[in-house]
Amino acid sequence: MDQKIKYATIGTSWITEAFITGTQLKKSMKLNAVFSRDAEKARKFGLKFGCDTIFNDIQELAAYEGIDAVYIASPNSLHYSQSKLFLQNGKHVLCEKPITVTPAEYEELTELADKNKLIYLEALMIAHHPEREKIKQALEKIGNITTARLDFSQLSSRYQSMLEGKTPNVFNPAMAGGCLMDMGVYCVFPAVDWFGIPDKIFTFAGKVSSGVDGYLNSLFIYSDKQVDISLSKLGQSVLGCEILGDAGTITIGFIVEMRDVFLVKRDGKKETVIRNYSRSELMSSEAESFCSYISHFNTSEKEYRHVQNQTLKVLRVLDQIKGLARINENSCCNNNPL
Repeated sequence: MDQKIKYATIGTSWITEAFITGTQLKKSMKLNAVFSRDAEKARKFGLKFGCDTIFNDIQELAAYEGIDAVYIASPNSLHYSQSKLFLQNGKHVLCEKPITVTPAEYEELTELADKNKLIYLEALMIAHHPEREKIKQALEKIGNITTARLDFSQLSSRYQSMLEGKTPNVFNPAMAGGCLMDMGVYCVFPAVDWFGIPDKIFTFAGKVSSGVDGYLNSLFIYSDKQVDISLSKLGQSVLGCEILGDAGTITIGFIVEMRDVFLVKRDGKKETVIRNYSRSELMSSEAESFCSYISHFNTSEKEYRHVQNQTLKVLRVLDQIKGLARINENSCCNNNPL
């Protein structure tokens, strides 16, 4: 039986709780330390999961010999510096999306991880979905695909706070906030994974008062299809996503978890493509991939390199969208009341 990977967490939000719960499903990882800049917050958070080893000094945590790895769920702008610190201290890193703000940062840290014989992985649930291949097989059944609409529009729980004049992290440019950085990977990753790098991209974004994008639309142009990416933190979508082929349509209720995925044939008959998984199950799956890359690198290296390559492709596309959004921002945002 493989030895458990001892890990620490950075971040005390709901997503960290969901990750810890996910690791408990398979028991390949053991929570050995909790970090927060607020020691009391770290103590209370750790108690929820039976962990009484806490840190409020990140340098001390990075040097702590009681952990093999770290799970990072801090604001986006901190991902690069925190990941680098732990890689320099010989710790494997599983970092929430976006793993870095720029492709160059990711390439630098990938090189550092390889040099130190460490695993450096983005915590993206859909990249490690247990039935990811079944979705690809379903796409092959709907004939010639010419149109797809991939949407992640979710009214932010911090929206009211922003309207009150505050600047929560998700709307803070200093924290690399905004809908593209916070949500974009969930639509861009499937587009790149299923259809490849687009030949051309058109993008328009609407800014909120803090200066970040609150909503964004991007059109991916391929030689034989078009894929529309729509994102918003200012409104709630109820329609989900669609991939249209001449022999049928794939519908996805919630792309973040690949929930409610159906194949609708031309005659109207509807088939379930995959079962729904809980968020903890999906986070368990990404944790298992992380552990496999650490414990069985010789047999899992090919898969790990593929995931690395996909991550870099997606980061490059996100970076291109970000640049286009800056160019086009004045043409779509003048009437934004926020």
